[in-house]
Amino acid sequence: MGNRGRELLGLAAVVAAAVVATAGFAALGLPSPALFGGLLAGLVRALAFRGRAAVPGVAATAGQATIGVAMGSLIDLETLRAVAANWLPVLLVTLGTLALSLGAGLLLRLQRGISPVTGAFAMIAGGASGIIVMARGLGADARMVAVLQYLRVLLIVVLMPVVATVVHGSSGGGPADVVDDGPGWPAGLLFTVGCAVSGLVVGRLVRLPVAALLGPMVAAAAVDLSGLGRGAEVPALLGSAAFLVIGLQVGVSFTRESLRTIGRALPLALGVILGLILASAGLGLVLSAATGVSALDGYLATTPGGLYAVLATASDIGADVTFVLAVQVLRLFVMLLSAPLVARWLRRSAQG
Repeated sequence: MGNRGRELLGLAAVVAAAVVATAGFAALGLPSPALFGGLLAGLVRALAFRGRAAVPGVAATAGQATIGVAMGSLIDLETLRAVAANWLPVLLVTLGTLALSLGAGLLLRLQRGISPVTGAFAMIAGGASGIIVMARGLGADARMVAVLQYLRVLLIVVLMPVVATVVHGSSGGGPADVVDDGPGWPAGLLFTVGCAVSGLVVGRLVRLPVAALLGPMVAAAAVDLSGLGRGAEVPALLGSAAFLVIGLQVGVSFTRESLRTIGRALPLALGVILGLILASAGLGLVLSAATGVSALDGYLATTPGGLYAVLATASDIGADVTFVLAVQVLRLFVMLLSAPLVARWLRRSAQG
């Protein structure tokens, strides 16, 4: 068997291990199990075996585009109406969250070995999977960003039900029918491929930063708002495959030195993340006072990450799901679209 054959066989083994890990993480109820599964399998491959491994460029681009379509399809007219009714306080709170994220990233720079761009991207609150996809292309350490982004998401997922019940006195049993199954997987596949290809082509033509992610995201949002998508979404299996590919791409790039750097940064990062969660809860109180929504709705709307867990919690406890989704999706778009500008500004500041 030639070198090419051995490489393909090794890659197939890593993918199979990632699928098994994904199933295990899904059974445990972890957020983004496919991304975690790919990350773990790639990490084991990078550290336990000799020789470098790499995810094929075509697969990585397809994964980024698919995730972009999934994010773009979150926006719809109902979401925009919910934002429009309280646009000024929602916008100010969103910008406040961005400022808090950048401040948290600056604090993270106190740890040796973390660049300004890596610190900022590790702490940007919203669209964790999208930020991880963008990190490498914008000069950040994708390994550090992936670990710290999902450390934040895990903390939020663990703390959110506790805060909702203990602090805000909520209880489960609310309406659960917040997810529309859409028109089915054939239409979803057509929607995904069409938005991914067109968004990628146009994004590269206009030289959009991280065109493989942002181009399809904007294309999917435009199709959704025009009504042409008729509620189509990325098929679940295809979305999981995309997350698995991105997880693998980050995982295989780990080295022992990078793990040591991340390990040294964890104590500081944990404190910074908890501070960010607390400060975001304060913004939730401000949003509640400014818009008249409940303190619980304000808290869920400003929780810095874990979008799908936030929506599941909001649905279970009978919160205003539309308002929570609107604020969370607006922040996701602002964070992802502003990330290239933030990276450019931080690089210039560091050079100056």
